[in-house]
Amino acid sequence: MARTDRINLSTRPFYNDRAVHAVLALAALVVLAVSAYNLWQVYVLSGRHAELQGRLSQAEAKTRELRDRATVVRRSINPRELEATVAAAREANQLIERRVFSWTEVLNQFETTLPASVRIASVRPRVERDGTMMVDVVVLARTVESVDAFIESLEKRGAFSGVLSREEFVNEDGLIQASIEGRYRPAGEPAQAAKGGAR
Repeated sequence: MARTDRINLSTRPFYNDRAVHAVLALAALVVLAVSAYNLWQVYVLSGRHAELQGRLSQAEAKTRELRDRATVVRRSINPRELEATVAAAREANQLIERRVFSWTEVLNQFETTLPASVRIASVRPRVERDGTMMVDVVVLARTVESVDAFIESLEKRGAFSGVLSREEFVNEDGLIQASIEGRYRPAGEPAQAAKGGAR
């Protein structure tokens, strides 16, 4: 039996084409996968962007609506009614202050400290921003010494502190009219509260 040998007469070396094709196919698959992922991300982000744009448009529309409502409300406010409301609130605050203020207790203080030659013309309590109770008293007296004696007696009793005569003059009847101001400490309130507010 004759034997034949196959001889490769090619001058180029032999390459494994299947391996090369497999690597190229794998690389192509990777590229396709990355591209598909990027496209998916673009799609998702586009959806989110559209959603945020919708929310932003709604917020802007709501803002415009609220501004329009505020404008209508401002135009509908009657300045006289607003002033009346403010006056009513002020009156309510004054009523609250008077409720805290005990007229009986203060008048008792005056009764025990008022010299015979001094008369009280008016009493006006007020509450400072820090909560200190102030009392303005207008008195009529025959002499300045009588006014000074009244002030000293008030401070000795302890219910008043920082009592000062703000204004003194002789009125038409020839009496000394003095405007007195002092810090008042209601009964039961610590003495340091009145002293702490001293100017």
